[in-house]
Amino acid sequence: MRLVIARCSVDYAGRLSAHLPSATRLILVKADGSVSIHADDRAYKPLNWMSPPCTLKQADGTWTVENKAGEKLIITLEEVLHDSSHELGVDPGLIKDGVEAHLQELLADRMEVLGTGWSLVRREYPTPIGPVDILCRDADGGTVAVEIKRRGEIDGVEQLTRYLELLNRDPLLAPVKGVFAAQEIKPQARVLATDRGIGCLVLDYDELRGIDGDKLKLF
Repeated sequence: MRLVIARCSVDYAGRLSAHLPSATRLILVKADGSVSIHADDRAYKPLNWMSPPCTLKQADGTWTVENKAGEKLIITLEEVLHDSSHELGVDPGLIKDGVEAHLQELLADRMEVLGTGWSLVRREYPTPIGPVDILCRDADGGTVAVEIKRRGEIDGVEQLTRYLELLNRDPLLAPVKGVFAAQEIKPQARVLATDRGIGCLVLDYDELRGIDGDKLKLF
């Protein structure tokens, strides 16, 4: 990971346009190719970012980050206060709590919840950025990656999006669709998932355990 603290301005050109005026900010360049710009507030959320796969070109104090869709993030560096790189190695990934782990186990045993004729390929399918909760095939034989959360928020959709970007590079799996499954899915997460062609599944923990319920819905 590369960390740069610099006074900079940032322009985004794509489906929309956005501009960040000159200020001191933190720029993160990760090993997966992603670039994000952070202020000293807003917790973990970046001001702007470019998800992988993308390319970074540096010339004359200007960084140009471009993704496969032709969207660009242009960072104009006025003064660099810090620039360092660190090798973090392979991360073991998030260890899920008992409920999420149990939801994964139950859903893997009841693939019919996702659809008639669906079949399990593997739980915890490995990728370079962590394991996909469930990899399965739909009734037509298409590959589907399922990400499971107790509470479905935007971060979970972003996580599944990164998995899908990697899985779709494998010609033996592609095309790979996504399903975001949770006991509760926030409206913003549902909107983002729908925009990215990801299905949403609301899970009823009791029904998965064989107790009466009626909240299993795939949208």
